[in-house]
Amino acid sequence: MSWRTDSRTKPLLLIDVDGPLNPYLALATEGAPEGYVRHWMRPSGWPADQPLPVLLNPEHGVELLALADRYELVWATTWEDDANEWIGPVLGLPELPYIEWSGTERAAPRGTFWKTPYVLEYAAGRPFAWVDDEITSYDREWTDQRHLAAALLMCVDPGIGLIRPDFDALARWAAAL
Repeated sequence: MSWRTDSRTKPLLLIDVDGPLNPYLALATEGAPEGYVRHWMRPSGWPADQPLPVLLNPEHGVELLALADRYELVWATTWEDDANEWIGPVLGLPELPYIEWSGTERAAPRGTFWKTPYVLEYAAGRPFAWVDDEITSYDREWTDQRHLAAALLMCVDPGIGLIRPDFDALARWAAAL
């Protein structure tokens, strides 16, 4: 089977919520980026009397679903399974698998983001693209040294979120595989 039709061989698209889908830095300003709607959410562990403001753009769901023919979509967020309850339905996404962060952050060397070792373990040698707002050159270097398959690490501005060129780049990258 070709990688485009067999989800076990498609590259992974690892999706963070806060930053890429929820441009949380925009919450501090009067207006949200164009297309975003403010939602009040209560994910697990969040105080019931203090709903969390979250900005989401419903078009992101459309864009992610369009990429689902090229990628296996996976939540790579501290929301974990709460993303399936709170974020996915707003964006029109089906339930997605998610990376479990096991409660304690793993040590990552030289400024590498704490999620990076988990991401590489989850990818288990498969090609992947990862969108997050905390990716740095250290994460790219660490990934290049330890992950033999193709990897695209995309750092997203947490004040803007994912934009059209980001979705285009993700589609081009997967097509180039």
